[in-house]
Amino acid sequence: MEEDYDDYYLELSPSPIRFESVSKVTNVFFDDSNKQVFAVRSGGVTGVIVKGPTDQSTTSFRMEDKGPVISIKFSPDQQVLAIQRTKTSVEFVNFLGGDGMDSIEYSQSCKGKNTVILGFVWTYNNEIVFVTDHGVELFQVIPEKHSLKALKSHSLSVNWFVFCPQSCLLLLSSGTLGNQMQPLHFKPGNIIKLTKFEIELGVVPKPAKLCLLERDVTLATLYGSPSIVVLRHQPRGVTGQGAEVVIYTIQKMLTAKKSHILRLDMSGRFAINVVDNLIIVHHQASKTSMLFDINMDGESDGFVTYHQPVAVPRPIKPFSLRLPVATGTQMLGEPAHIICELYSPNWVVFQPNIVIDAKLGCLWYVGLRLHPLVNLIQDKCLLVDFLLQRRDSKPVVIQVLQRILEPTEENRGHLVVIAELFDHLNNVYRSFLEVEMQSQMGTPASGGLSVSPARPAAPVIQKAPVVIDQSDMYTNVFSRFADRRTDGGGKFIIWVLLEYIRSLTDYHIPVQHYLHELVINSLVQHRAYYQLHQLLQYHVVSDSKPLACLLLSLENLYPAAHQLALDMLKRLSTGNEEIIEVLLSKQQILPALRFVRSVGVVDQVSARKFLEAAKATADSTVFYAVYKFFEQRNQRHKGNTTFGKGEHCESYVKHYQTLFQTMKKFRGCSSNGQTSLPA
Repeated sequence: MEEDYDDYYLELSPSPIRFESVSKVTNVFFDDSNKQVFAVRSGGVTGVIVKGPTDQSTTSFRMEDKGPVISIKFSPDQQVLAIQRTKTSVEFVNFLGGDGMDSIEYSQSCKGKNTVILGFVWTYNNEIVFVTDHGVELFQVIPEKHSLKALKSHSLSVNWFVFCPQSCLLLLSSGTLGNQMQPLHFKPGNIIKLTKFEIELGVVPKPAKLCLLERDVTLATLYGSPSIVVLRHQPRGVTGQGAEVVIYTIQKMLTAKKSHILRLDMSGRFAINVVDNLIIVHHQASKTSMLFDINMDGESDGFVTYHQPVAVPRPIKPFSLRLPVATGTQMLGEPAHIICELYSPNWVVFQPNIVIDAKLGCLWYVGLRLHPLVNLIQDKCLLVDFLLQRRDSKPVVIQVLQRILEPTEENRGHLVVIAELFDHLNNVYRSFLEVEMQSQMGTPASGGLSVSPARPAAPVIQKAPVVIDQSDMYTNVFSRFADRRTDGGGKFIIWVLLEYIRSLTDYHIPVQHYLHELVINSLVQHRAYYQLHQLLQYHVVSDSKPLACLLLSLENLYPAAHQLALDMLKRLSTGNEEIIEVLLSKQQILPALRFVRSVGVVDQVSARKFLEAAKATADSTVFYAVYKFFEQRNQRHKGNTTFGKGEHCESYVKHYQTLFQTMKKFRGCSSNGQTSLPA
């Protein structure tokens, strides 16, 4: 795995979307629903170039210049283009697949003579919403009829709006101060009003005027919940303290509740992105970014949780942009790359993770780099909790575990931390297993297994995208250390393995047999036989056939392992056949017969197998006893002592006759002809 030696935990996408930069003849627009950039040259007469994240969302066309373009957006399916050129209407033109633009344009005006369109958003392929200063109007677009049909409307004095395409949530600002919020949720053909609420302001100006602006409010989806993210430049009732970010969570698409406050401890100009459920706060003056995770623990007053940055503020990783080479114009020695100015005044930030520099003509996606955070987050339990919430983080989590479980002097002093770390891992693991079990049963998760851990449970993390299970730990972590024989390292490794099994048991997770095997192998390898005996005697290690077989294989190193294995197999009601095989392989023929009789399987065992094993001992007494044992079985079953042809015992009958044809009496025979097996 390649290491990241720098400490930049944010980066810009390596291949930005390039577009024609803003100029006197070119205007640039961005549709944050489809993530498309429109470069409109000369009102569209000399061309409109659309760049999107995919080839399907990238196109170019020409249109008539009917005045300056205010806004331009495609429908989600790219079939209809909406263009706003005036404050009272929006024009539409159909796109006919490979045939390009339709020649017929159609238009829709807003209601009311003095109504002004503040903007519009597509909610579905054939539905569009006009947001005006008097409310919202929902229309159905009918491309084949070149017309629109009014569906729903909602009247409200509106200052500005923000829209989240992921949740189809529209937030309207009203009131003199701009802090009266009306959330609207759009479903096909319908507008659902959520409870109106008021955003708290840091300072209320006198006289009252609009002070909560669109640029300070962001709609996002955090851990599956629609959220309203508000930048408050001056906290309420606090002077001399930096800005903060207040998060309102939309609960069940009904009400907004203030739930989190992010403390920035800075002031100035900020911008917000959301990457992998993390809130990224960019600060222009210091040219750094801060990382917040609302799923991490913080200070709480019982209503709101207060959060500090996950790591120290750091700049975005420097980015160099390749310059296009125009033939015959590039000067000798002119660099082929330029270093981009980060946190430029020309930057415009869009949700969830887009940065656009319109003058440079670049659109980047902000990405998260996990490896640098391994060294920046000192609390390893906090680090692992953080990483488990991130997409594609399993290799990094494994690397952290490998590092902290190295049998070094430093790590041996962190035993309590390691135990707590295992509880954090297995808490998430248990939640995952519970969800899996409930999904298989076709019922929703009930909120938790009945668990009473030996120590306080780690916080429950719901739906973690990364789960470290027993197979991951065995393959990538524990097996790496199993063969080491460092001074004192053996005890540390054994302790780590037992502590992991303890944690699994506390969370009622069945321990896989390969972990038990690894523990036993480690104990034998480091000659910890007394501990091994105790683990087996007190059933710390669960009984299983594979484990019993492993114990049998360790007999040469630890003779008592043989009897421990037999005891384990006997406890396993399904282990009778294995016990018989083990005893026969050890030439313990008569004990095997006693065991057969004790478990009541005399009629099921193979006479040929026992006679073959008895003959191999070269002990005529043993062979005689076994032969007579099965003769008695034949007498009981068939009324005579002969072996059936299907039993394939002819060679053993001849061997018996050869050995005992002249013998009248044999030790072990009683007066009534019964064979008594030695006790």
